[in-house]
Amino acid sequence: MVEIFDAIKKSAVRIKWLIENEDSGYSQNINATGDTQLKLDIKTDLVIEEEFRKISSVKEIISEEKEEKTPIYEHGKYMVGYDPLDGSSLLDVNFSVGSIFGIYKGGYDGRHLVAAVYVIYGPVTQMVTAYEDVGMYKLNENNEFAFIKSLELKQSGLINATGGTHSNWSDEHKKMIEEIYSMGHRLRYSGGMVPDLHQILLKGGGLFSYPSTSDRPKGKLRMVFEVFPFAFIYEKAGGKAIDGKRRLLDLTPSHPHDTTPCFFGSEKEIETVLKYNE
Repeated sequence: MVEIFDAIKKSAVRIKWLIENEDSGYSQNINATGDTQLKLDIKTDLVIEEEFRKISSVKEIISEEKEEKTPIYEHGKYMVGYDPLDGSSLLDVNFSVGSIFGIYKGGYDGRHLVAAVYVIYGPVTQMVTAYEDVGMYKLNENNEFAFIKSLELKQSGLINATGGTHSNWSDEHKKMIEEIYSMGHRLRYSGGMVPDLHQILLKGGGLFSYPSTSDRPKGKLRMVFEVFPFAFIYEKAGGKAIDGKRRLLDLTPSHPHDTTPCFFGSEKEIETVLKYNE
């Protein structure tokens, strides 16, 4: 696992440089889920693949930006599903963006996830890893990730970050959000999964949600690349992650790009979600 984490660190240093120096405009390419790719989506995907190709314990990888799996080493035991540059559409307004990694052993579902990592590229570059516990690291002047602290969620928090178009929310979700606000929560939503979930984790608690909506009944966020890794991290940090009713890590995607509604947060906030999804 150490060599996989090291490959992610090397990728992050290279991606940070790309974000700061390369063209962030759109390409002519469409990715596996029908989105027009930014030039940086393509370049960061290539960087990550290059670094994983050096790791003999990696059997195969699959990126949000590609339709098919990429074989690496036949006798490797780990598979990595990743989003190379989550929130890349926010680059033009200089918001924080990130990379998300799920490390699987035996299959691409929550039960086979053994570790998860995300990197956030903002005013500083930070990395959060979840394996035996959840730890945060900061990129220093020597391009090394130095350990800062362990992370743990409180029983409840004060942040609410909810996605989807309001007019497409169900009545139950609207009522649930109103109750969350009545509990004293503040709206903090950038439209980037990594910075929004990172803020909740760093501030100790709250709720992130992307529900089923009339235009996206199965949600927007992808299980293998985004949802499962963050569900693993939140559970390891003492929080919970559900699809409204079920534990996210108990789900099995029908294909690598399958999506699901998702709710991540502290115990009290998830209890509130469950009340409105009985």
